[in-house]
Amino acid sequence: MIPETETVRRQELGEFVRAHRERLQPSMFGLDPGARRRTPGLRREELAQLSGVGATWLSWIEQGRDIAVSANALARLARVMRLTPAERAYLFDLGGRRDPQAAGDASADVLPAGLPATLDALPTPAYVLDRAWTALAWNAAAAHLFSGWLDGASAPGSVSCENNLLRYIFRVPLARTVIHDWATRARRVAAEFRADYSRHLESPEMRALVDELSRASPFFAEAWEAHAVVDREGGLRTFDHPVDGFLRYEQTTFLLARHPDIKLVLLTPASDDRDQAATTP
Repeated sequence: MIPETETVRRQELGEFVRAHRERLQPSMFGLDPGARRRTPGLRREELAQLSGVGATWLSWIEQGRDIAVSANALARLARVMRLTPAERAYLFDLGGRRDPQAAGDASADVLPAGLPATLDALPTPAYVLDRAWTALAWNAAAAHLFSGWLDGASAPGSVSCENNLLRYIFRVPLARTVIHDWATRARRVAAEFRADYSRHLESPEMRALVDELSRASPFFAEAWEAHAVVDREGGLRTFDHPVDGFLRYEQTTFLLARHPDIKLVLLTPASDDRDQAATTP
């Protein structure tokens, strides 16, 4: 039996494709509208021909049939239907596929113009991570908190983390001192990153980072091979800061609108009566 949510998703996909097909005018593609056209917009056969999708297949899509639509077919439909970025993302969500264009879209890591100024205005640590968990921006409070990561400082002979949170945790010795209960949190970080990694299996950058960490850090290699997967959730974060001593923060993570691979992480001072177990930085 097909789950009800899957049925609804397929129906939504069919209605979405049909609605956008009907808004396209034949003249947009150099087609003769004809005097006897009874269907608004393009006919199914016309959209099928323009997109290289079989007419029967397109009919089944619009009818909400139980069929699997490939990412390439969705990409061709999106191109011909001239979808906006938001509409294209919605089409791929309904189709249950990853958008191959999104994987190589350099604009996905371009920050909104006002975000750096917003971070600077915050009194508590805040930073922004890209899909590979490299910091794109941070404020002064974050630079002060994360010694050896965002402050630009490193011990003589120490490996440069290049602003990457994973390199900092697993390759920079200072992280084991700054991050309270390092082993527990580092193991969870690996599990959290695997959740993101699964959405970008085609990314050479992500694969190279995992290979590098697996070679350089036996701890990471062991944690990665465990194949644990958890979402990056908020909660209590604790630190042993070299200047300020023991610190407790509540972490909240946001995804930026139209930038699903960019995370905005905020840390606010935690109350002393919290007894929740600490997780990851």
